[in-house]
Amino acid sequence: MKILGISAYYHDSAAALIVDGEIIAAAQEERFTRKKHDPSFPLNATRFCLEYSAITPQQLDYVIFYDKPFLKFERLLETYVSFAPKGFQSFKMAMPIWIKEKLFQKSLLIQELGKICDSTDWEKLILFSEHHLSHAASAFYASPFDDAVVLTMDGVGEWSTTSVAIGHGNDLKITKEIHFPHSLGLLYSAFTYYTGFKVNSGEYKLMGLAPYGKPAYVDRILDNIVDIKPDGTFRLNMEYFNYCTGLTMTNKKFDQLFGGKPRDPDEKLSQHHMDIAASIQKVTENIILNLARSLFDEYRIPNLCLAGGVALNCVANGRLLREGIFNNIYIQPAAGDAGGAVGAAYIAYHSYCRNPRINNKQDKMHGSYLGPAFSQKEIEDRLNKAGAIFNVAPDNALIEITAKAIANEEAVGWFQGRMEFGPRALGARSILGDPRSPGMQKVLNLKIKFRESFRPFAPSVLREHVSDWFELDVDSPYMLLVANVRESKIIRNEHDDVNAEGLDKLNQARSQIPAVTHVDYSARIQTVTPDYNPRYYELIKYFLEITGCPILVNTSFNVRGEPIVCTPEDAFKCFMGTNMDKLVIGNCILEKNQQN
Repeated sequence: MKILGISAYYHDSAAALIVDGEIIAAAQEERFTRKKHDPSFPLNATRFCLEYSAITPQQLDYVIFYDKPFLKFERLLETYVSFAPKGFQSFKMAMPIWIKEKLFQKSLLIQELGKICDSTDWEKLILFSEHHLSHAASAFYASPFDDAVVLTMDGVGEWSTTSVAIGHGNDLKITKEIHFPHSLGLLYSAFTYYTGFKVNSGEYKLMGLAPYGKPAYVDRILDNIVDIKPDGTFRLNMEYFNYCTGLTMTNKKFDQLFGGKPRDPDEKLSQHHMDIAASIQKVTENIILNLARSLFDEYRIPNLCLAGGVALNCVANGRLLREGIFNNIYIQPAAGDAGGAVGAAYIAYHSYCRNPRINNKQDKMHGSYLGPAFSQKEIEDRLNKAGAIFNVAPDNALIEITAKAIANEEAVGWFQGRMEFGPRALGARSILGDPRSPGMQKVLNLKIKFRESFRPFAPSVLREHVSDWFELDVDSPYMLLVANVRESKIIRNEHDDVNAEGLDKLNQARSQIPAVTHVDYSARIQTVTPDYNPRYYELIKYFLEITGCPILVNTSFNVRGEPIVCTPEDAFKCFMGTNMDKLVIGNCILEKNQQN
């Protein structure tokens, strides 16, 4: 049975193909159009999934969309009526788009799918899932668990903002929900907006900024903005927010509570903003922990699955793991809306068609390497056409040259195998560096990524060595868990200014791997095994042999404001537009100083 899942029209649109219960291919539309968070119909991603799998449109059994537009429209109308006459401007802007496109989404989907094949009767194939059910399915059915509690947290689906589902075999049912406007995702996004970052993409920045501050505003948030019950359920005080009907996330009352207007994106970050970030991060963690405790107490199932945009908060995930509430945790690597395409396809396969779930106790996401790949001949042909100058090296020499370049503090673009699905680069479309270098974080941020200097980088570490370097000893293949660097690897420098605040903390070396050690001695860890990415594993292994360090700096292969690279041409363009020293694509090695 062949099922195509689609998510689109909000942000991070994607397509995913499942064949007989196995994920064969998945990709986000942004990687093909080069528009970050592209919400449009995933035409290119759908074509890729079909072409990669050698499946024609006529062979598809179903096409399933990840949410229900009518329910979403119902929520929109009810919200505007509830707040009327406030929000008329927002209502006036939203209605033409809904009436023209979103309300008649089935017709729109048929029209878009017709561009792929106009002789297929698409209307007979189309199904609709619910937003949070799609999220829950993307985590549970991909997990190695027979039974699990599934916690989904995001901004909002149709009505749900937080939901609990119970998975057993091929059955998955939502048992509890918190409804709009009470939303943990929108609460975090409101503070993202207030601190001057872009909603739906700047939440990572807020999380990265939090360790520079002190949680000085926690009581103010709890006393005024959010009421948290002992079981983790919560209600927001909507007097402080504008997102229901306005064009902003927060309002003047929010500004008064926190002593000023939202930060302009070009305004310098102050200690005040850092303390705000630290405070909302702590509140978010506490809500998630309370929810997890109450769910375990109620269901007594030892396995927890996480999905939805909030599940990308790897600091909260790390804390949840350390608390040991559940024995096992599985987080969908594409936890945001892109992953809804995978979940929707699973819903059609298991829930709609009632196909059994054959569980081999393994992660069904295959390391998240589900996107396009290019043969060596394709790579060489494309690089030649782009005017690149390169040498071709055999596998062993390629590994040796690359590892030695990284050990020599060169920044290396690394493009190998199938592209990752989800927001993280996991060693297929990555920029790599030496974690032992005190200056590597600054070089990567300012000269290559062109982004804020405070943003931390992640370590890729051989799985068998992770517990030697970090306070973690579980698989973390998707860079979704934060843990502290081992005390034995930390450097306590008596000359460091212990009273340093804010970004002054940035230039202090904190460990033997300063390039991946955040200011609070933590790191966002990716564990690497030979199972899904053997070439990347061999590279880190050779780096260990020549340096004694089983870790590389791994950051996504892109510059600020652009999606991760997809094709060799994308990689070459990014390489030439930055201060990267080397580019390694397949078996091709490009030196910056040799290019025209």
